[in-house]
Amino acid sequence: MMAPYVLGLVGAIVTLAFVFELLRRRHLREKYAVLWVAIGLGGLLLSLFPVALTRLSELVGVELPSNLLFFGALFILLLMNVQHSFEVGRLEERTRTLAEEVALLRLEQQQQRDGVDDDR
Repeated sequence: MMAPYVLGLVGAIVTLAFVFELLRRRHLREKYAVLWVAIGLGGLLLSLFPVALTRLSELVGVELPSNLLFFGALFILLLMNVQHSFEVGRLEERTRTLAEEVALLRLEQQQQRDGVDDDR
């Protein structure tokens, strides 16, 4: 019975260590790290106090605590997916605008070069 709690504790600690290492190496931005640290701390708290999940599931009316845990994880992943989709859309728009500006600058530069060549 103790193995799942130890596994949860190890998983939470590894997650937190991994997030902090990614932050230290500047591979993860702070705005994303906040969410991952919160998830790691939540996992750590649930592994240290598993009764809290049982009580919360009773309070919400969910029969099995694991179902509540999976629902919470699914909801968090859904929110992260929506946020990343929003950011990807915004970055695609910025990339398109920058590509158009570069194309216009190249055209202008080419026209200036052609004008200089005609004067010779």
